[in-house]
Amino acid sequence: MPKVLRVSDGQPLRDALKRQQLTLDELSEKTKQVDPEGRGVSPATIARLTGRGTTARERAELRTAWLITEALDDRMHKLFSRMPTHSTATVERSSSDAEEE
Repeated sequence: MPKVLRVSDGQPLRDALKRQQLTLDELSEKTKQVDPEGRGVSPATIARLTGRGTTARERAELRTAWLITEALDDRMHKLFSRMPTHSTATVERSSSDAEEE
């Protein structure tokens, strides 16, 4: 499944939670309401995406980001940015990686 990056180390997510006066548990419940499967996003996952410490996560599944964005009634690009799906390397090598001089 595609991954996305949180914007600005999660600050927009923290701001949205504060602005809407939501706890992690409350946001988790809201994600269950917008999830067609009714599973939502766990408070622990939301904590990792909004966190700043060693347990913070930079990447999220696209589905997770969508559920959080929908629950916050916000725009995806404000909270998450897309990651490239393919390598962007365009440098051609003149010799095989296995060859040594």
